[in-house]
Amino acid sequence: MSLPYTAPWLLAPMEGVTEPLFRGLVLGLHEPSDLGGACTEFARVSSSALPRRVLRAHLGEPGPIPVALQLMGSDLEHLATTATRAVEVGAPVVDLNFGCPAKGALRGCAGSALLDDPERLATVVTTVREAVGGRVPVTAKLRAGGEDDARLEELVDAACAAGAALVTMHARTRAEAYSVEADWSRLRRAREAADRHGIPLCGNGGVETHDDLEALRRETGCAFAMVGRGALADPWIFSGHRASKREAATFLLRYGRGLIDLGASARGGVARVKQLLGHWTAGGLVPDAEARKGWLRERDPEALLRRLAELAEQDPEPAGACSAARRAP
Repeated sequence: MSLPYTAPWLLAPMEGVTEPLFRGLVLGLHEPSDLGGACTEFARVSSSALPRRVLRAHLGEPGPIPVALQLMGSDLEHLATTATRAVEVGAPVVDLNFGCPAKGALRGCAGSALLDDPERLATVVTTVREAVGGRVPVTAKLRAGGEDDARLEELVDAACAAGAALVTMHARTRAEAYSVEADWSRLRRAREAADRHGIPLCGNGGVETHDDLEALRRETGCAFAMVGRGALADPWIFSGHRASKREAATFLLRYGRGLIDLGASARGGVARVKQLLGHWTAGGLVPDAEARKGWLRERDPEALLRRLAELAEQDPEPAGACSAARRAP
């Protein structure tokens, strides 16, 4: 089944990060020719099927760039019902999470727990694909394995044979989490396995700059490249636009103020801004480790927001900045 993505670069699902506000700000920086799609943070399906209102909240308002709704769970009946409801509320793609390494996912036999059971993984994909009845593509996001990558090809084969329209492979294992450099040779292996089924592969892991996007596809043969933490560091990574200090400060200010407008406390909203600042490279706001410490040590949330506001007002737009980057998210 054809995928709705408009370009080969995709924004990864990240728990606690890619909720509609952050996702909307990133999507608002780009044209569909720069950023082809995104994915919600996972919607956890456990003791019952998720109601439509929860799924709508995960998706947010529709826009020109498609957003897949990611589900994670192990109960087949609840997953099937939730997937059907996801289609009903407008999800253009249903993605299945088989990569989350969190202990809660492992205890619930969900997420990366299924990397140890390719047959069960295939059953989940088949069940959800049959539930949506061909109305939207069903995709699968995997890691390279559990404790090691010995079963990598078996996992890709299982997902493809069960009917996944796209497989995304994170180039680290569950045991490695994010502690080692991403091994793109694993993406080449995964792509070769997916090729045997005629299914495209999306590579994930180790993309830190715009140039890395094309390098990943060139070196691995992947049809798509997905960016997670690289987009936390530089939300303009998909277009390659070099943000000014003003643009960078404006993004972070809109994010913090937006969270507060949605009901977060000032401290809670700024905590999420600091989460981004822990990775941030865009616009020269964080030129070195000492500057990063300065941002992260600020205890007064309003003082941090005022500092961002001042920077957003002081630094003029550079001549020739791209229209997509100037457009307000």
